[in-house]
Amino acid sequence: MKLMKYIILSALLLAAMAIDAKPLKTNSLYMFGFSASFKDSVVYVTDIQQVEGAWIDHKTKFLLGRDQYSIQLKEYLEQSMQQQGRICMVIFATKKKEAEKKYLKLMKKYTKGYDVRYLNAPEFKFMAIDMGEEQ
Repeated sequence: MKLMKYIILSALLLAAMAIDAKPLKTNSLYMFGFSASFKDSVVYVTDIQQVEGAWIDHKTKFLLGRDQYSIQLKEYLEQSMQQQGRICMVIFATKKKEAEKKYLKLMKKYTKGYDVRYLNAPEFKFMAIDMGEEQ
């Protein structure tokens, strides 16, 4: 009887994990990048960009491949601007208003005491990462 309970419980857990683990491809997502260094007070910020075909995790609502988006910004800074050893991150939202709110909050924090340099869309643009094959 106990064995049957464990088998049923295991089957239910596996089914629940399979349902929640599905990534969702969004029509569009809004994101911007931020880069800082421990060596200087210069920070780089991209403008808010609409990225078509980005993927988010269904359960956690987290951007899939966010490390790869950060690498895109890091490689751009290293190759085009000779800025080595920078820490890069990506902030995203599903709605433009949410992204603008996060952008303003970050700018409020870093405009005092830091040299903020902006990267416009013609200069740097995020490319969508296809997470459908990796999942």
